[in-house]
Amino acid sequence: MLPSPGPDAAVLVTGASSGIGAAIARELARRGHPTLLVARRGDALADLAAELRELSGQDAEVHALDLGADADLAAARALVEDDRVAGVVNAAGFGVTGRVAEIADQQDALDGLVRLNVLALHSLTVAAVGALVRRAAADGRPGAILNVSSITAFQPLPGAASYAASKAFVQSFSEAVHTELSGSGVTLTTVSPGLTRTGFADAAGTDAFDRVPDLLVGEAADVAAAGVAAMVRGDRSVTPGLLNQLSALGGRLAPRTLLLPALDAGMDLYGA
Repeated sequence: MLPSPGPDAAVLVTGASSGIGAAIARELARRGHPTLLVARRGDALADLAAELRELSGQDAEVHALDLGADADLAAARALVEDDRVAGVVNAAGFGVTGRVAEIADQQDALDGLVRLNVLALHSLTVAAVGALVRRAAADGRPGAILNVSSITAFQPLPGAASYAASKAFVQSFSEAVHTELSGSGVTLTTVSPGLTRTGFADAAGTDAFDRVPDLLVGEAADVAAAGVAAMVRGDRSVTPGLLNQLSALGGRLAPRTLLLPALDAGMDLYGA
């Protein structure tokens, strides 16, 4: 569970320069938590940090790091060892859309997706678990981790195969570690949003978000509020929104022989 706000209850947030990561940082600041902001774009982080200091009255540090680079990932892991850090949010990630046969020439982008969405998240989560559990054992101070997944985690997704598979890893790994941490004073929560208004679509190279009804597209602030609230409680996972919950349930229960052709047709309809 995330401890009460204060100078010694800082939260490290990756992917904080935009989208869900920035929204989570704002939600934490509203609650009074200091933040350590991590992303590649230092200028965007500096602007956000100034905003967060006004919101929280607490410090907001800027760490311009590219988690896809080994040296910068090591630097981020070192930040977790800071005694002020009581929580870690892994929100960094991106997507690539398109059928694998058609985007095979984008090998570097696909490899980078796996490196950031899977390897960096795994590395930072392991580091956070080690540091937070040691502190909880030493002084009884609780700690919390929040990993950003997606409703794409609950079924394979033609047209976004690598992205959905990366989020399936996040979901499976995070839920297992949550169970392992029982009784330790540290919790790991997964938030699994559906389509959300962020810069994700532009980065993924798709206009699919513009083609779906507004009812099906959520707001980053709502995802952040649900995720941070679940992190504070120490929940295993949360999927914001009834439609997203139904979609995740369908992804788990529907026979693949029926589900995959339907998803394939749907992704084709929306240009992925």
